[in-house]
Amino acid sequence: MSLTGVLAGEWTKVRSLRSMAYGALLALAMGAGFGMLTSYAAGRDYARSSAPARASFDPAASSLRVYLSIQLVLGILGVLTITSEYASGTIRASLGAVPRRSRLLAAKVAVFTAGALVLGQLVALLAFLVGQPVMAAQGAPSTTLGAPGVLLAVVGAGLVMTAVGVLGVALGVLTRSTAAGLITVAVLTVLVPSFIPALPEPLSSVLGRYWPTTAAAQLTKVVPDAGALDGWAGLGLLAALVSAALAAAFVVFGRRDV
Repeated sequence: MSLTGVLAGEWTKVRSLRSMAYGALLALAMGAGFGMLTSYAAGRDYARSSAPARASFDPAASSLRVYLSIQLVLGILGVLTITSEYASGTIRASLGAVPRRSRLLAAKVAVFTAGALVLGQLVALLAFLVGQPVMAAQGAPSTTLGAPGVLLAVVGAGLVMTAVGVLGVALGVLTRSTAAGLITVAVLTVLVPSFIPALPEPLSSVLGRYWPTTAAAQLTKVVPDAGALDGWAGLGLLAALVSAALAAAFVVFGRRDV
């Protein structure tokens, strides 16, 4: 089967999975709902904050903070892209139709990445647009897409979410288990970053600066954290992690029995 045919087949599979449709709707709903909630909290905190804190207030990042939760949704969808076939046994039919395993997995990754990129950008834009009026209503500074660095922050949030989703695909291949894949995504994106501040120095500072998901988070901010790695460099670290996981996934998928 040609690559075009394989891509078309994978797109059909993705569209037919209810979990994908529900997951996309959940991500959009979370983008709107959490975007308003985090913006409301940021506006409330701004009114109580000191003058130095107000000077460094980042309205764009306040609305885009929802990416921390929604990246997990995309990670889950990425895992399900492959584990749903293992769970149902349809992976055997897929391999029968496309014996070249590398081509099959490449098509899965390409189709998911394209969909996740669109969804991630929509969620980030939605969170930003609904969040700014909420902050403005509380007297906190708000911003627009045309302000310096804002559009890049919105796009950056979408890129980070997409990268985590693709990481989920790789972990789904490596684990062949929905539960194991989801736990690994959660550990890498949520648990480890949450525990980093509690670690002793200098380990805390080093991991806080170079842990891939933490470093990439700077791309979602107009006002970067002091001493943090450049956002694009952080995205490069995250991309390197995703690339390494995908490389391992291709090797394992090509050698392992179904």
